[in-house]
Amino acid sequence: MYRIAVDVGGTFTDIVLQNESTGEIYGTKTPSTPADQSIGLMTGITKICEENSVDIAEVESIIHGTTVATNAVLEGKGAKVGLITTEGFEQVLHVARSWTPAPISAWMGFLKPDPLADLIYTRGAKERITAQGDVLKELDEDHIRREIEYLYEEGVQSLTVSLINSYANPAHEVRIREIAEEINPDILVTISYDILPEFREYERTLTTVMNSYVRPPMQKYLTNIQSKIEEQKLQCRISIVRSDGGLMSIPAASSRPVHTMLSGPSGGVTASASIGAQAGYRNVISFDMGGTSTDVALTYDGTPRVARETKVGVFPVKSPSLEVVSIGAGGGSIAHVPLTGALRVGPQSAGSEPGPACYGRGGEEPSVTDANVLLGYLPPSLVGGEMKLDTEASKVAMEKVAEKLNTDVYRAAKGVYDIVNENMYGATRVVSVEKGYDPREFSLVALGGAGPLHANALGELTGCFPVIVPPTPGVLSALGFLQSDIRNEYSKTFIHTLSNLSTKQIVDELSSLGAECDKWLEDEKVSEKQRTIKYEVDVRYFRQGHEIPMEVTREELERDGLVSLKERFDSIHENNYGFKMDTDVEVVNIRAVAVGKVLSPAIPLSEPGDTDSSHAIIDEKHQAYFDGKFTDTPIYERTLLKPNNVVYGPAVISQKDTTTLILPAYKAEIDNFMNILIQKGDL
Repeated sequence: MYRIAVDVGGTFTDIVLQNESTGEIYGTKTPSTPADQSIGLMTGITKICEENSVDIAEVESIIHGTTVATNAVLEGKGAKVGLITTEGFEQVLHVARSWTPAPISAWMGFLKPDPLADLIYTRGAKERITAQGDVLKELDEDHIRREIEYLYEEGVQSLTVSLINSYANPAHEVRIREIAEEINPDILVTISYDILPEFREYERTLTTVMNSYVRPPMQKYLTNIQSKIEEQKLQCRISIVRSDGGLMSIPAASSRPVHTMLSGPSGGVTASASIGAQAGYRNVISFDMGGTSTDVALTYDGTPRVARETKVGVFPVKSPSLEVVSIGAGGGSIAHVPLTGALRVGPQSAGSEPGPACYGRGGEEPSVTDANVLLGYLPPSLVGGEMKLDTEASKVAMEKVAEKLNTDVYRAAKGVYDIVNENMYGATRVVSVEKGYDPREFSLVALGGAGPLHANALGELTGCFPVIVPPTPGVLSALGFLQSDIRNEYSKTFIHTLSNLSTKQIVDELSSLGAECDKWLEDEKVSEKQRTIKYEVDVRYFRQGHEIPMEVTREELERDGLVSLKERFDSIHENNYGFKMDTDVEVVNIRAVAVGKVLSPAIPLSEPGDTDSSHAIIDEKHQAYFDGKFTDTPIYERTLLKPNNVVYGPAVISQKDTTTLILPAYKAEIDNFMNILIQKGDL
């Protein structure tokens, strides 16, 4: 039997097929279909099965990373959302946190985006619950019924209910949902207690509103997938990838799509951590460079960093996600010279339609891919010869930039290459130096269709070595999905200082959340042997504004008591911020994380060879541009390389899903897992 993972990008859809018996991996690409991503998804599944002579009926499971929810927010194409909050708090999304993003100040205006739920579709419920969960004012059901009827008459497509202090007692939210469903059961209703039962009303309301905003388009998309799968008469499990790298079922993704906002990038981070550890490097920085953007993430000691809050556009969403920094730098990023006369690259992208000029689909603007073609870094065809590149079209496009810079097209192209590398270097500093990590203590894992072309240069800028190029870097995000586990989490606000808290209290509360996790895993049909439940507490010094999440176990708390919690927090705080405080510590939120282990076959080792790699050369007369001139740069076919082979730069290593560039004075060694390890060459 087989498993398939699909990652839909802005330019290409990546597909990976794994044989569950042997562990063998096969990858391919197909152009994305932005109008309806499910078309590209099914085209890719059919294509990879045909390429490897696999009967599509043998596919047992499909794992899918999607950008539907993210695109709905970024493009403003979500549902018309109605919001019910407590009377007097109708402007909760407008007041927000009274904060503007850096570096904006008095001399630079900030155009505040409109909330995802318009104020004219926001209504206040006559009710009030205290922070302790006591009912201070009963819900006026007749009043709220009239308000909901009005919103539905105005064409609201999705309803959010987020009441003040509902995290402590959801009774009024639940009742309002019941009333709304009595009025019109076809309109989707989301309550904040189901999405984020934690304090801080702005983040809770915004996250719930965003869930409502993307829920109708996500449901439509998932229904399309389901119907296309049924048309193929496939009897397989379909899992959607979460932002934190876990998996969820289609029903779970339909009801809580906000947890899929960073679905795509998480696969690459998961795979990079696994590949780095496999190769013997547990500290890695991964950069996933596709056609439209680049995603950079850091893994320390084999564990990717998880953020409790992320951003989608300018909106802060409190949903667990792997900590990824995204920038508008990709193979399709367009180069231009503004009035300042300085060369700029991105964030505008040629995308997949029309694409870079060299694709021959009508694109006329010079892109990063065009620069790589002109410099000889990209061979004259892509995707295993399926896509021929038009070098002359790249030259014509790049002349626009060269003329404005008063230079030749090759120097202009090299400038484009260097600038996009500097842009990505900035992103690596954000995830490393700005978090207190020295990038020189990390390896660099290159993924994405364009990543290996820029990996050696980025390694030189950051000092991250070796640079690791996995066997299938162009489809590595999809490969990471195959290593993802089924995942969900349950949390609650639980504000207590340690001096006023007993060990039994916190253990009992954690156990209650753990029981919810266990029930969810049972509903997801995860066997008991494959279930794991992890526990976390968010801790801060008394009256601090922000907290630090810490993983705990019930056994540890019962054995060592709350003193160990204080000691661990002091140590983490001092390590992160350089100091600790002699004051009481406060627990803010508690959390249980449900994990259903998905068994994934090990990738088989390859037969070793010797250091000679000459047998893999397919074009020894190819030339590429380095140091102001063209130099002999042989092209190697990656499928012909074996473990222990060494390739000396300058060289180009070609394969179906990407191209790897080895710079002069560097060498590439092939390890037992068929990774390319790029290091400084022998002098």
